[in-house]
Formats: sequence, C-alpha cells, structure tokens
Amino acid sequence: MIETEIDEARNLFVIQYHGHVTADETAAQLEPMKAALARMRPGFGLLANLTDLESVDAACAPHIREIMDYANAHGVVAVVRVIPDPRRDIGLQIMSRFHYSGEVQIATAATMDEAMKILFD
Repeated sequence: MIETEIDEARNLFVIQYHGHVTADETAAQLEPMKAALARMRPGFGLLANLTDLESVDAACAPHIREIMDYANAHGVVAVVRVIPDPRRDIGLQIMSRFHYSGEVQIATAATMDEAMKILFD
C-alpha cells in the first residue's frame, strides 16, 4: 500500500510505503501523486518513509522513476528517505542519481525523527 500526504505549512510531500507494493498500486498512484506534486510550492521537500515496507515488485521501477522526474520538474530541493535497515533500500539511491538534478539534497535516515531534523534543522 502507498499513502501520500501534503504538509502545506512545511511545504513537504510525504510518501509512505507499507507491506508489499505492487506495480498496479504504483501505477494507480501516478496521477494522484502528480496532482499533489503540482500543488507544491517550488522549493518543497519530499519525505519517503519505507519503515513499514516489506517488498516492492521490480515492475514498480518505471512508475517510481516517473514520480522522481515529475518531482524534480516541479521544484523539489530535498529528498529524505526513512530506511531503518539499509539492506531494504530498493534501488532508490541509484535511481536518484539519474532522476534528480545535482541541486537536490538527498539523504537517508534511520528514523522519522532523524529525517525531520535533516529536513528542518
């Protein structure tokens, strides 16, 4: 399952992944995510919480790349991922190098508290 949320006060777009994420789920989320990202003010942050993620189908990659490209085109300046176990990184670090500009700050945190400090301190 994928959940998204906008924190307008902090200009933050939040994506949370839970359980086993399928290609159908990521495809179904493309347009709602694009609509939400289009509402963000330039200079926004993106927080991806993978704490409850168990697995992701490899077929999700094109949809994830599309969201990265869309966020990049709409003014993201910081991407922070919460990944408590580094072995659970689903290739996002590598994909980020190709789908975000060199201007975008990218970081990985072990906890939500650490992620919020990276974004707002």
